Amino acid sequence: MPRFFIDYIPDDTAHIEGADARHIIRSLRMQPGEPLTICDSLGKDYDCEIESLEGETVHLRVLAIRETAAEPSLRVTLYQGVPKGDKFDWVVQKAVELGVYRIVPVMMKRCVSRPDAKSMKKKVERWQKIAEEAAKQSGRGILPQVGELLSFTKAVEEAAAEQDQNGAEKAVSLLFYEGGGERILRLAGEQTKYASIFIGPEGGFDPAEVELALEKGIRAATLGPRILRTETAPIAALAALMQATGNL
Repeated sequence: MPRFFIDYIPDDTAHIEGADARHIIRSLRMQPGEPLTICDSLGKDYDCEIESLEGETVHLRVLAIRETAAEPSLRVTLYQGVPKGDKFDWVVQKAVELGVYRIVPVMMKRCVSRPDAKSMKKKVERWQKIAEEAAKQSGRGILPQVGELLSFTKAVEEAAAEQDQNGAEKAVSLLFYEGGGERILRLAGEQTKYASIFIGPEGGFDPAEVELALEKGIRAATLGPRILRTETAPIAALAALMQATGNL
């Protein structure tokens, strides 16, 4: 069933406008009486029926409201070292499918790609569109956000603050280090509700970055003895975390 995100809380009626409405009318060629699902981006789904099509507005009747079944109990922020080329596009798409809550591009010492502010703004806008399409396709109940570019130091401080705020029992901050670390099953379980994960760029983490992260209470974690590509590691990490916390 077609699925669309809205930015308001509907009552017994709802409407869709803009690009999504044009897609419904012109591409999907949907008609009054046909069903579709809208999501309030807060974890609730609304089963609807099209009442009428008016210009570029789709008017809906709400039939039922339910919690989105696809949302994990774990809220993960992915801090990803900026990779070369279009690899970040793939990371965003797959991370959203796997249940990530937020994705933050991070400039690290060994990043080869170093876009300027204007270029980065356009990239973030494109990544947000990719996130939205992936959220629709995978039945997500929220629309994961792609954050602005952060320095490694700022990202570490942000992750450490979230861990302090939520407590060690519920929150973990993990740096997936090619130099070794603890297994995920020893670091996270069903009691874990928040996770911040750090993935390095093509060249990996600089030793000074690892030292800073450990000083701030972020723990080194491993994805096994194999060296994974920067675009593979976040997918493996997310899948392993979802399994460890009972969300897969």
